[in-house]
Amino acid sequence: MNINRRDFLKGSLTLSGGLLMPAHLLSRFVEKDATCDIVIYGATSAGIIAAVAAARRGRSVIVVEPSNHLGGLTTGGLGQTDIGVEGEGGAIGGMSFDFYRKIRQYYRNDEAWTYQTWDEYLNRTDRLQEDSEGMFGFEPHVAKNIYLEMLDEAGVPVVMNDRLILSDRGVEKSGDRITAMITEAGNVYRGKIFMDATYECDLMAGAGVSYHVGRESNDKYDETLNGVQTGRSHNHVFHVRVDPYIRPGRTHSGVLPGVDPTGPGEEYSGDHRLQANCFRMCLTDVPENRIPIEKPEGYEDIRHELLFRKFEAGYTESRDPGMPWINSPMPNRKTDINNRQAVSTNNIGMNYDYPDGDYATRERIIEDHKLYQQGHMWAMAHHPRIPEHFREEYGKWGLAADEFPDSDNWTPQLYIRESRRMIGEYVTTENDCRRMRVAEDSIGLGSYNMDSHNVQRYITDEGFVQNEGNLEYTPGGPYAISYRSLTPRREECSNLLVCGNGVSSSHIAFGSIRMEPVFMILGQSSAAAADIAIEQNGIVQDVPYSRLREQLLKEGQRLDVDLDEWPSYPPEAS
Repeated sequence: MNINRRDFLKGSLTLSGGLLMPAHLLSRFVEKDATCDIVIYGATSAGIIAAVAAARRGRSVIVVEPSNHLGGLTTGGLGQTDIGVEGEGGAIGGMSFDFYRKIRQYYRNDEAWTYQTWDEYLNRTDRLQEDSEGMFGFEPHVAKNIYLEMLDEAGVPVVMNDRLILSDRGVEKSGDRITAMITEAGNVYRGKIFMDATYECDLMAGAGVSYHVGRESNDKYDETLNGVQTGRSHNHVFHVRVDPYIRPGRTHSGVLPGVDPTGPGEEYSGDHRLQANCFRMCLTDVPENRIPIEKPEGYEDIRHELLFRKFEAGYTESRDPGMPWINSPMPNRKTDINNRQAVSTNNIGMNYDYPDGDYATRERIIEDHKLYQQGHMWAMAHHPRIPEHFREEYGKWGLAADEFPDSDNWTPQLYIRESRRMIGEYVTTENDCRRMRVAEDSIGLGSYNMDSHNVQRYITDEGFVQNEGNLEYTPGGPYAISYRSLTPRREECSNLLVCGNGVSSSHIAFGSIRMEPVFMILGQSSAAAADIAIEQNGIVQDVPYSRLREQLLKEGQRLDVDLDEWPSYPPEAS
């Protein structure tokens, strides 16, 4: 597919530095059924880096994004970047680290600071050091503009709002090869290599690739931190006795929203449950840039009854210190808000139908999460059953007026912490994270905690509500991610690479892999592998690792783990 960049820009949306266009304009610039080298589904951090890396190699590439949001979580409010136990840059290399260098370069300009100075921010954050090379806290629009500049410089076209047909008509195959991806807008994308960089992994599923949703049992991959974990779920749980029934003490009245009366399940057994989702809110306390979070239409007190009862059951800050949120400072007196304590921004247990749901189901779940979270924030700031000092603090904050102008200043990107996970040629597990097994075909490193948010609320034997599923265990250092964790089983699909949420891994290993810097690493490595595959026979499983490794090292990827410095970290060391 030879897309003339100048012609493409004539029909693009008026976005600074962008090559974006709506799906209905695509036919003006692309020959029908033309074939390009690489088709990437998902303009997430992984998809963007993969596209730019491929274009730099001279490959024709197109990115197709099913939504109207570019950049995934990196541009969607998740500015508080988790970088792993080694500290800055330790496991992050290549184009991923280059992105964070660009962030720092931007903020070194005085013009970048409107409501705060560099020094003021430096004194409030742990995501920046005075002599650091990169910067790991940023405003959403800054990340988006950097991605747009990268796409523009590389000449990569991105088609927005073009969703894959979810039926078997969405992916055309010949034998074990994808030949085309077909969207609801009627566009047909033909390529030699396809990549799924989305959070939902619809392309992977549509191609008939095996995948898993939920938690595996510990026995499945000889792990310790998988499956139901009531005994290890110590953080973000109830430390007071809270009644789970609509009418306290009356079991026949039914349970409160979000409480699963069928849980928790047998300890260490697998289930269908997923880490809870939330929106990473960009808030500000600057009066002239603040938009109050209003009581949302459809708000009901009962959705927040567990919150009220927690405070009324004898809650003390000695057990749960601080506010029930993680308020991470971002530049210009903005925030990245994350879940904290027993009841917070996570809409626990309300996302199980998301991965395999149709678009209407997913949209309903997204809207439900938005209603819940906006209702939670309004209640924390205004409801009389919330202690006054909490109301005062929450009341200081509102949505940033200069972020997300196209979606009423609310981030359009739900944090899909976990969805479908491919069962590929190699499944990365807890044993890889702990370096009890080290892959010989490393295409990047992970190093963050094996981190799962709570997956359910259940009723204890004593008759009270409790959360389950939150685990935060260090791998004790960096670990290798196998190239085969990006490739399906050969007999299922030979020209697909999965570099987003669907990377082949167990639930608990994915809890460490699922960091945006790692997705960028996987995107770059996927582009290098695709380039080599196209030169050879077009089969991603046949890419010679020696050649891939040589290329990645030249590009600054960090691949190796020194086992003398970072020996295995078995469960008993945790």
